[in-house]
Amino acid sequence: MRKKVLFVCLGDICRSPGAEAVFSSLVERKGLSGIFEIDSAGTSDWHEEEPADQRMQKHARKRGYNLTSLSRPVNPESDFEQFDFIVAMDNENLNTLRLMAPDSHHLKKLYLITDFSRHLYSDGIPDPYYGGNRGFERVLDLLEDAGEGLLTYIQR
Repeated sequence: MRKKVLFVCLGDICRSPGAEAVFSSLVERKGLSGIFEIDSAGTSDWHEEEPADQRMQKHARKRGYNLTSLSRPVNPESDFEQFDFIVAMDNENLNTLRLMAPDSHHLKKLYLITDFSRHLYSDGIPDPYYGGNRGFERVLDLLEDAGEGLLTYIQR
């Protein structure tokens, strides 16, 4: 049975497409691509149909990740039904997703990505949008670490 994972941030142009690319790469390296469906979305529609932020793409490419998805907003009706794991990038996104959930049954699908961190601890993935290069690198460091932990969790 395929495992379906949706990564969510505010605008779906920095953190969640980064998480999608990092996790997809990790899954591919482990030979598990056939059993995963991975996507990203935003709690807002501000950047709908836009590619990932150019700075995020640049930093991701340096590490071998290709961010190809276009931004889309979360669709509560279909996403909560379709995905097994809906993974928020920070507590604000997590709280918004809780409010979007069609019913309490769907709340068990919600996770905060940094709850899966193994070595680098942070209370969510900080939004790098208004920061410099270091912010994007920090986001990728955190996503790589938490992505490993998330994959281990899902495989159990």
